[in-house]
Amino acid sequence: MTNASADLGRIVTDIAEEMRARTDRGEVAHYIPELARVDNKHFGLAVVGADGEVACAGDSDMPFSIQSVSKVFTLTLALGKAGDRLWQRVGREPSGSPFNSIVQLERERGIPRNPFINAGAIAVTDLILSGHQPREALGEILSFMRFLADDPDIAIDEAVAASEQRTGFRNAALANYMKSFGVLDNPVEMTLGVYFHQCAIAMSCKQLAMAGRFLAQSGCHPKTGLQVIQAERARRINAVMLTCGHYDGSGEFAYRVGLPGKSGVGGGILAIAPGKASIAVWSPGLDAAGNSHLGRVALEALSKRMNWSIFGA
Repeated sequence: MTNASADLGRIVTDIAEEMRARTDRGEVAHYIPELARVDNKHFGLAVVGADGEVACAGDSDMPFSIQSVSKVFTLTLALGKAGDRLWQRVGREPSGSPFNSIVQLERERGIPRNPFINAGAIAVTDLILSGHQPREALGEILSFMRFLADDPDIAIDEAVAASEQRTGFRNAALANYMKSFGVLDNPVEMTLGVYFHQCAIAMSCKQLAMAGRFLAQSGCHPKTGLQVIQAERARRINAVMLTCGHYDGSGEFAYRVGLPGKSGVGGGILAIAPGKASIAVWSPGLDAAGNSHLGRVALEALSKRMNWSIFGA
């Protein structure tokens, strides 16, 4: 192990210990019954360096519901299918609104502001679904995740998916509103079925950090050498993650952490240090914007100690 990776291992362990001791843990997502049951005392952190070294601490091997972190991977798939035509049905600008807001959608005639708010992600999923049965589209998403993470055991938490389908009335409203403007091509219930199941994919921090490696390495899968996506598109996905990945908390995350990142209400965050590392953190307690509170605190500490901010020291 090199000195740099030894330092990384020590820093990751130190941060996990610091987070374990904190009492300001945020609140779990109560509006999804299965997520409301998760103990907010959990904390996991995993970092996969460009040299292949893996540093993990805390509950880094415990699977959790990745929720909106899945949107990074469906965006990647959709860009592979449709290229820049995707941007005709979804924008690339920060929303400045809650992730499930319908107000902005109404004002902008059914075109979602970006692919990471719920409406935008539903539009992206609809594109992946086109020409397929829901089971086939979901299988494609799951196979993609398993390939990226190099782990065939990644699966969907069916209890979480069922919980979201029972309570996802606002997402149904968003989808129906977009359908009325012709933004969605498929039946609303089919698109939502795939969307709820993709959000219910369960992964550990280590699996998620492994899956994000291609975004840290110019679109290349480091184990196979395959180009998952063009380097230019990988750079642009990172850009959208930086500006839109934390909903109306995206500016605060960029200010404090200085890395592209995507959060989920399951408490996970995927962050990318381009050319250096893929990072996943999990702490189920959320802040007021729906982002992991201690996840952001931990990433701020990691970015500072490793000097990984894309904005320099």
